[in-house]
Amino acid sequence: MTRSGAWKSVMNVLMFSLTGLCTLFTIGTLLFILGYLVSHGASALNWAFFTKLPVPVGEIGGGMANAIVGSAKVLLLATLIGVPIGFLGGVYLNEYAGAAAAFVIRYATDLLNGVPSIVIGIVVYTLVVHPMGHFSTVSGGVALGIMMIPIAVRSTEEFLHAVPNSLREAATALGASKWKTIVTVVVPAAITGIITGTMLDLARVAGETAPLLFTALNNQFWSAGWSHPTATLPVMIFAYAIAPYDDWHRQAWAAGFVLLMFVLAINITARFILSRASYAPRGMV
Repeated sequence: MTRSGAWKSVMNVLMFSLTGLCTLFTIGTLLFILGYLVSHGASALNWAFFTKLPVPVGEIGGGMANAIVGSAKVLLLATLIGVPIGFLGGVYLNEYAGAAAAFVIRYATDLLNGVPSIVIGIVVYTLVVHPMGHFSTVSGGVALGIMMIPIAVRSTEEFLHAVPNSLREAATALGASKWKTIVTVVVPAAITGIITGTMLDLARVAGETAPLLFTALNNQFWSAGWSHPTATLPVMIFAYAIAPYDDWHRQAWAAGFVLLMFVLAINITARFILSRASYAPRGMV
């Protein structure tokens, strides 16, 4: 073996070992977090956690039923706001926008995706909370909905782009207009991937805390309707984790475990659905 060949062999072994170590470190970190949450959070779970309200300071027990329902309401509203806007934006970006417009939209979308969540919370506080005069479930949903838009736009664009042009050409050859081709052929062909992207988008915002501190705030009781402050799991975890009470720390671990299992379940389901889609873009798998 020549000197050059020996050097390439050494470098190959070195880089292979380095990438293997990085992979093990990544997987090990995930397993450590999961294990730590399971050991501290799963043991703190009980039926009362899912069915009862928080108890006053100094008392032991209670649960976070209001926060679980509050999180569901906020995420539902965020999905109803962010997904339709992002979906329509992705359709326009892939099917109608010219090169210049597409560049501007992609750039703006990426910038919005990079805006810190706390900044979005401040903006929504100024535009929604302040005019309303109080915190509310609606403002929390608006904040998370804005965060969902850029991911919905890009994921929709990617999956629509992966639909073969032959399907569009076949529909056009049969006399279908452009909008009808999109509605009846292109979107149905990409619907599995679009749903998957929506699920991943939902998992992305499920654990956000900063925007909710400025919008939905918190509530120790049931939140009536949509125009009042509401408890959410991320905010309750934050409030309980920094409190000086051991029982609150126990419940914070339990809430963290529940939230992580929710996000993990969404990710696993989305990856499973995506793996079954034959047209899935490589970057999304």
